[in-house]
Amino acid sequence: MTQDTQAALAKVPHRVTEPKLIPAERYYDEDFFKQENEKLWPHVWQMACRLEEIPHIGDYTEYTILDKSVIVVRTKDGVKAFHNACRHRGVQLVEGPGNCAKTGFICPFHGWRWNAEGKNTFVFGKAIFDEALLDHALIDLPQVRCEFWAGCAFINFDDDAPGLIESLGPVVDILDARHVDRLKMDWWYGTVLPTNWKLAMEAFMEGYHVMRTHPQLHDLMPGNSYGPDGNEPIPTRNMDSRMMVNNMIDFYARLSSGMAGMVHQTEVDVIEKLRDMEVPEDPMHALGAFFAKAQADITADGLARGAPMFDIPKVNQEKPFHDVEFMFPHFFLLPSFAAMSSYRIRPLTAETCLFEIWSLVLRPEGEDYDTPKAPTMLPYDSEQFPEIPMQDYSNLPRQQRGLHAGGFTHMRLSHEQEGMISNYQRLVDGYLAGLDAETLRKGQNAVNSGYNAPIVDIGF
Repeated sequence: MTQDTQAALAKVPHRVTEPKLIPAERYYDEDFFKQENEKLWPHVWQMACRLEEIPHIGDYTEYTILDKSVIVVRTKDGVKAFHNACRHRGVQLVEGPGNCAKTGFICPFHGWRWNAEGKNTFVFGKAIFDEALLDHALIDLPQVRCEFWAGCAFINFDDDAPGLIESLGPVVDILDARHVDRLKMDWWYGTVLPTNWKLAMEAFMEGYHVMRTHPQLHDLMPGNSYGPDGNEPIPTRNMDSRMMVNNMIDFYARLSSGMAGMVHQTEVDVIEKLRDMEVPEDPMHALGAFFAKAQADITADGLARGAPMFDIPKVNQEKPFHDVEFMFPHFFLLPSFAAMSSYRIRPLTAETCLFEIWSLVLRPEGEDYDTPKAPTMLPYDSEQFPEIPMQDYSNLPRQQRGLHAGGFTHMRLSHEQEGMISNYQRLVDGYLAGLDAETLRKGQNAVNSGYNAPIVDIGF
């Protein structure tokens, strides 16, 4: 680390100086939140929308981050993004999704208009303005940088930032092999959590919490890392081969009902048929035979239904994945077989955030489906959420309050299981320190990894 880098990092408030200790103030301090707003979010790639939200020419949606608002619109020349403000007096042109194919974007204040390509097409009473004020370079909607991956449009307010794919790093190949660009929404939920955005993300960066927070899953995991007292691994729980297979089927069924997209109902329907499959006498060999059969049968079922499937056994062997894959700064994909869950977290205030969940599946091309255009917004304590996020949401507000309870100074992280939290938090410091774009890109490549990752060197 150069002296210049050290000096820049030294100016970051509440900086992470010991990788296993994260200062509590980072989750509520207003000055720290202000620095994130000014030095992090304007320079990072953000998942702005799923492209299936805007399937037709003229379809648009609004992406907001803090005080900024962006229109993402499908034009004849592809998807583009524009700042969401009238060039006359600054009124926001859109609120939420819609279609501008016939009318364009019309300012509700004075009626100025723009087409889907952002070109100004009408100024009411044009003659009253100085001609120089109406030059198209000045009144056409300014574009926001927009690139694409995983069936999503990502935006970046920094024209000099490295490209999206090179910023994401190796995780792209891992998830591309799983046809991540062809996933479609089953449902989309959202909620406002009384929780700092980083605290909300960190609940999904480690599996250490499963034993206490999600006991219904822990009790069905024959190979989990922690026994009843948290110290002993349980390889088989004294199960014979048949019990092992049926227990694993029960686990995936519970994961599906509790998490939806992570194991889709179509996949549960396939593996339920394996309860009577022939298995070796050794329980662990039986478990291996079950996984091989389940992956092959789910692949075959998807292909038979016309879904754009990949070869699950082959891809799992060639491109190993994690059950939770993180894309800095705020996007998660959670694969298992072929379907996935997805999370996006956005800050609202220093101690509140918007948390969205998708259930995603490889659906046959052309199949009719009522694709959501916006999230179904629910209270964070709503029982309409699947049970797994509902359990997490019950912890997070209590955790946020606990930071203020007195006597708490730092998160204390395990090196091997909770390293992802340390890794991305130190990358946040790099942005707040204003480190050069290439250093931050390399750091992001290291940070974008699966949960239960160890603490790693991110380059500074």
